Amino acid sequence: MEPKLVIATKADAQAIFDIQVAAFTPLLQKYKDYETNPANEKIDRVITRITDPNRKFYKIIVNQTLIGGICIYSKEETRFWISPMFILPSYQGNGLAQKTLQLIEQMYPQAKSWELLTILEEKRNCYLYEKMGYTKIGLHKKINDNLTLVYYKRVVR
Repeated sequence: MEPKLVIATKADAQAIFDIQVAAFTPLLQKYKDYETNPANEKIDRVITRITDPNRKFYKIIVNQTLIGGICIYSKEETRFWISPMFILPSYQGNGLAQKTLQLIEQMYPQAKSWELLTILEEKRNCYLYEKMGYTKIGLHKKINDNLTLVYYKRVVR
């Protein structure tokens, strides 16, 4: 399975929102992070991400099927933030997140660094980012007794 990234438009908002909810609901149920979990957002937040001129929201397509999304925010000309990135649960575990990150980095050759947040307790997520060259930068944000967000950064050489 090879992912393809296509810029999302406002017309894609509902489909992207539905996939975002499906992807993040298991984590919402597990960690009860109602204030921060993307499954608990309103569709307006997805529309804002898609239409914000400082962001690029990409649909992740596999075999002509929309299976996820990734939003890139430019903090500076060479510093980028990933939030959110998600893939339908039925497509997870197939290397698609890794391939998506590789594609994004190829699309932004000017990038000197990439940053993101993930759940410290989700070892699979942490493993993915560390495998891709991201390192924890020491910042943690305790959300509740069960969940801590951890900051990751990848410096591009």
